[in-house]
Amino acid sequence: MPELPEVEVVRRGLAEWVTGREIASAEVLHPRATRRHVPGVEEFCARLRGRTVLSAERRGKYLWLPLSGDDEALLVHLGMSGQLLIVPPDSPLEKHLRVRLSFADGGSDLRFVDQRTFGHVMLTPLVEGIPAPIAHIAPDPFEKAFDEAAFATNLRKKKTEIKRALLDQSLISGVGNIYADEALWLAKLHWARPTQTLTRPKIAELLAAVRQVMGAALLQGGTSFDSLYVNVNGESGYFERSLEVYGRRDQPCSRCGTPIRRDPFMNRSSYSCPTCQRKPR
Repeated sequence: MPELPEVEVVRRGLAEWVTGREIASAEVLHPRATRRHVPGVEEFCARLRGRTVLSAERRGKYLWLPLSGDDEALLVHLGMSGQLLIVPPDSPLEKHLRVRLSFADGGSDLRFVDQRTFGHVMLTPLVEGIPAPIAHIAPDPFEKAFDEAAFATNLRKKKTEIKRALLDQSLISGVGNIYADEALWLAKLHWARPTQTLTRPKIAELLAAVRQVMGAALLQGGTSFDSLYVNVNGESGYFERSLEVYGRRDQPCSRCGTPIRRDPFMNRSSYSCPTCQRKPR
């Protein structure tokens, strides 16, 4: 599933290509894509016509396009395979095209393509600039609204494993399985370390590691393991080549040479170095 860096790459492309453009028409080719828009497909399309895209915003793994008129936005979650593509209007329709927006200037479409149909789009009111359905999600570590002191306090109160806490969207948004493993390796923390045992300096070090690995991924266009994650121009990211532990089971740690270990974790996997990231007693 795309994590914060991948979604931010898409957001930047949307900001460049759709900001200031008026929507001429909307077409929903698969009703599942708008399943969370309760009023239905026809109302969804009608409410988009004639609206101008004001900007492209993101919190964690969610994207939204604020619209002119009423204080609302087009909210997008990419799910596991969703793609937002900028495509010339006369281009052939993609096999898994779900939603198509055409613009009054006659320029490129915005198309939502989703092979597995786990993603969705919906129109929603904004609450202090944030879409109502995600108002409960914590700020991500790149937002000005992110409060490091509050995060440290709440993290220690959780009394859980540090990786579980990093994936908890009520504490911090945007960090997924890949970048949690990478940040924990950089901070030399085992994924099962109890949160209540972390000192504030160590928490600050971990946050710095989270920002460092996700910032580096942004510079390389995100992480692409297959063709499902691409930017708005259909290009893949290259951060996979820079991963230190994720997906590198039995390969040597670049810091100490110890083979990387894979552990089962929440029906997924967690990768770590047994030497650099000592398992807690």
